Amino acid sequence: MTLFDTNMKALRERFPALAPLVEAASAACPEADGEYSLEAGGNAVPALRARGRLVHSLRDPVREGRRLAEGAVGSGPVVILGFGLGYACDSFVHTDRPLVIAEKDARVLALAFGVRNLVGLLLRDNLAFVVGGPPSAVLSALETFPGVPSVIVNRALRETDPDWYDAAAAALRLRRAKDEINAATLRKFGKLWVRNLSANLDAIRDLNGIVRLDAVAAGFPILVVAAGPSLDQVLPLLPALARRCVVVAVDTALRAVLASGIDPDFVLVIDPQYWNFRHLDRCVAPRSILVTESAVYPPVFGAPFARAFLCSSQFPLGRFVEDRVEPKGELGAGGSVATTAWDFARRLGASSIWMAGLDLAFPGLKTHFRGAFFEERVHAESRRLVPAETRSFHALRDGMPFLAADASGGRVLSDRRLSLYAAWFEARFDRFPRMRTLGLSPHGLRIQGLELADAADAMALPERREEWDAVLTDALARIDEEDRLGNPAESRAARYAAARALLADGLAALARTAREGERIARGALERKLPEADAAAALRALDAVFAEVELSEVKDVVGFLFPGPEELEEGLRTKADDKITRHLEYSAAMCARLAEAAEYHAALLGGRALLGGCALLGGRALLSGRAAPHAGR
Repeated sequence: MTLFDTNMKALRERFPALAPLVEAASAACPEADGEYSLEAGGNAVPALRARGRLVHSLRDPVREGRRLAEGAVGSGPVVILGFGLGYACDSFVHTDRPLVIAEKDARVLALAFGVRNLVGLLLRDNLAFVVGGPPSAVLSALETFPGVPSVIVNRALRETDPDWYDAAAAALRLRRAKDEINAATLRKFGKLWVRNLSANLDAIRDLNGIVRLDAVAAGFPILVVAAGPSLDQVLPLLPALARRCVVVAVDTALRAVLASGIDPDFVLVIDPQYWNFRHLDRCVAPRSILVTESAVYPPVFGAPFARAFLCSSQFPLGRFVEDRVEPKGELGAGGSVATTAWDFARRLGASSIWMAGLDLAFPGLKTHFRGAFFEERVHAESRRLVPAETRSFHALRDGMPFLAADASGGRVLSDRRLSLYAAWFEARFDRFPRMRTLGLSPHGLRIQGLELADAADAMALPERREEWDAVLTDALARIDEEDRLGNPAESRAARYAAARALLADGLAALARTAREGERIARGALERKLPEADAAAALRALDAVFAEVELSEVKDVVGFLFPGPEELEEGLRTKADDKITRHLEYSAAMCARLAEAAEYHAALLGGRALLGGCALLGGRALLSGRAAPHAGR
């Protein structure tokens, strides 16, 4: 069996969809046209030349690969832009770090498979390939890999297709910007989200997950209504469109949809912040189904919807309980509720998804549709020295704005945050290429994979409202009947009680362990132990950290744990005194770990009150009156 055959056997085992592409590239004889060629490097190790440029060092390509790998600092995923013969990947074969290999030309993989044994690489865990296709697909590959990615670029291969590789690098920069924004948001709102979850955990026990709605709208077109400025042009047509499509509205657009005389079929409320909840002010939708997650501002569960379904939580505390009670159903989170709404429409089984109000830009220098809560709030808070125009100006300026191509080929003002949402859409469109998505925003940001359509195209769809209403009614009745006969609520309640007990015990144990680690570290610092005795303290700390690593709740507590930069800010010892500095760092780390565990335990040990709303026994108490969970 040749090296190529050996590698292909491993590839078929791990990546069966990729195997035909590599086989076809090999059959095309990659060296025949002279674009690629193989040469013998030092110690007869093969090297690759692409369009006359050496991809690897002729002297020692293996050593060069190790040197490139050393630049991938941290513990997050590693992205290889330009595979070559795979030398840069060798250093990661026996590590747990996620590895994403992005290679524009499958012929390069075919050449590598013919001259190197790559079975160890191909069979390792946490490996993904992006071969050709849209360069933004690297974001899809990274979705399941947490952490800040490190990027290794093969400059010679980049020169073979700079547009593709530069676009992939730009997508990765957007991912890094998103991570930075998420980290800043976590620092600002992390405790709020934990408080919300602590108040809402009973909803995980009481509510069905969206998994029960999978494919319920199979074969129906779905209209997703977002809150961009172009929604103003669609609203007059909304009653007619609702007769032709299933209607999914985001929370920020709900008041506009209701004002047009339409109760959307589904309303998505995902953002946990108080001001996001205010988008539901004076919104009464008794025929609409709420789709939400367990970290939202608690009064959401008392809002007047027909019933509610949960999607899986984005946060460790919610996932800890859901994993032990019942999976609710994942929805992609791209930073905007519109991204989540698209993914929900996909899960419903849409034949096509029509996006209204998805601008991701500021056409006409507008930020939202006319009458949006944001706009009303700006006018209500307007003062002589801070008029509404000032706040609107800041909304346009503060997000690092830039001019970008719009869907019609013109130019439109967008910003970095909105471009992140666009990159998420492009990655999802690439991941689900059969999911046809059409946009009704001609002057919104151009998004690769989003077809531009106009209202006439949507109005040409056949009317199916009565058919859909019957399908949804039957589906909900079937869910209720299954619940009545199988009584999943009782089994969920038992699993929920066990999960709460496990969580409480785990938090208490982790807090004790962390406090013991803090005591050891601070004691060693105070006594100024000699190096031999300090080594004993360090061994004791190693045992503490090993126990922390085994804790089932470490991810829950780690959500509020600061990064290494923040921990190092308070250290007083210089870096050259390594033992003392390590003890200081360990003391700070254990203290913050204990604080996070104790914070969670304090919230979960009693009733969490937020903004006049508490969740008691699965019911929301709002403004002194009881309101049942939607859908009960």
